[in-house]
Amino acid sequence: MVRQSVSLPAKVAKRVRSMAKSRRLSANRMLVELVEDGIAAQERRRQEFFGLAEKFRKATDPRETERLGDELGRLVFGGHAED
Repeated sequence: MVRQSVSLPAKVAKRVRSMAKSRRLSANRMLVELVEDGIAAQERRRQEFFGLAEKFRKATDPRETERLGDELGRLVFGGHAED
């Protein structure tokens, strides 16, 4: 375990304390869980992106290529790629 000091905005700290209290955890443990969940989510998005990019690269049908390109755009830029 590595000790790490982190400054949080007051609203975020309040939410962390509230979440920790409702789950009967320490604020420190709650932060660890939130960071672990965030890292896992980031990895899932990365894997989704590379999987989609591979499908896009291999696609030969123009409609499929366009659909996959739109989906990649949404992943990269958020929202609707056609906006």
